[in-house]
Amino acid sequence: MEALNQAKEAVADRTGTVDVALVLGSGLGDYANGLEGAHAIPYGEIPHMPLPSVAGHAGNLVTGQKAGKRIVAMQGRAHLYEGNSPGEVAFGVRLMAILGAQTLIVTNAAGGIGPGLEPGALMAITDQLNLTGASSLVGPNDKQQGPRFPDMTTAFDPALIETASAVAAAQGFELQRGVYAGLLGPAYETPAEVRMLRTLGADAVGMSTVLEVLAARHMGLRVLGISCISNLAAGLSKSPLSHEEVQETAGRVQPRFESLLGGVLESM
Repeated sequence: MEALNQAKEAVADRTGTVDVALVLGSGLGDYANGLEGAHAIPYGEIPHMPLPSVAGHAGNLVTGQKAGKRIVAMQGRAHLYEGNSPGEVAFGVRLMAILGAQTLIVTNAAGGIGPGLEPGALMAITDQLNLTGASSLVGPNDKQQGPRFPDMTTAFDPALIETASAVAAAQGFELQRGVYAGLLGPAYETPAEVRMLRTLGADAVGMSTVLEVLAARHMGLRVLGISCISNLAAGLSKSPLSHEEVQETAGRVQPRFESLLGGVLESM
């Protein structure tokens, strides 16, 4: 908790108390620049905040207003595969929680596995499979942050999913729903691994999110998860997978993604 308090002291005078926290994944970070009165704080100015090293992750904590709510957004995240510990991966989410956020909207770019999840689709995450082999809750439990054994029955808030689905319908498109599988990475999955994930019930797969959601629920935040389906998972198309494709698809979907997020914030 000491490291979190040091980080809070470094930014609290610039962020103030916030209502909603956002984690903006690969290629989706530009949304934060459109917040009213947007102010960016580079991660390098925040004690203990891990720095992302992946293209499409700018590495800024951005504050501003949207739909009458005070927003704090992470432009990019740290991943386990970059050499970070589970606690470091979840550090930004915990920081936003102690700044006052009661709700977390977490986003990512993911490979589509389930039927209908073509590149460019947006999917509300209904549940998750943590297959990273790690947990952001391992170690001594800080009772100030949450209970030793948090319940994960509703990791993703059903009411927020319904809100997001209604917003999407009003905007003329269907928000898909599905289970997100989080793996360690950084290599993309093999076709055999994708077949395994499908058998386990996964609809989309990526290399983030699951540890952040564990930390958020540990601290009592309501969570809405949105995946941008950036490509078909390995073995489901003839094209080789690349991070460039992830960024290109995220950029193409950005207007719809931004419209959905804006509508959700107005409806909350």
